[in-house]
Amino acid sequence: MSKVYRHKIRARDKYLGRVKSQGKVYKARFLFNKYIGRVDVTNGRVYQARFGPDKYIGRVDLNTGKVYLARFGPDQYLGQVSRDGKFFHYKRLARDEYLGRITKMASFGHGGAAFLLLVLPTLQEEIDLSLEDEEESASEGQGELKTTVT
Repeated sequence: MSKVYRHKIRARDKYLGRVKSQGKVYKARFLFNKYIGRVDVTNGRVYQARFGPDKYIGRVDLNTGKVYLARFGPDQYLGQVSRDGKFFHYKRLARDEYLGRITKMASFGHGGAAFLLLVLPTLQEEIDLSLEDEEESASEGQGELKTTVT
């Protein structure tokens, strides 16, 4: 069993969940972990659990650890998992961003599933929250400007 952590600057890394040796991914919850998806360890395809058939969301190259998100047309390259279990998010024209790690990684397939199912949604939540904060501060600034002009 591998544990997945999200990197936090100047703080303890946040525990996100775990990946079992069969390729099943579980999200950490207060009492019971929730099954959220799986990876086919033979070909690197990652599936998100849902009612009915599981949804194909991406793949990981089992030789290099590169992670791709499924899109209409060519798949989108997101980043990669290193041999020591570290996640790196691809940044165009910049150094790739370190996102976190997976302990006792059995294969690149396990790391790629953790990247797509646990780390990426957490990253997206953080981005959405920061955008909301920026919008709030901008709207507060406009409100102050209107009251001073009137």
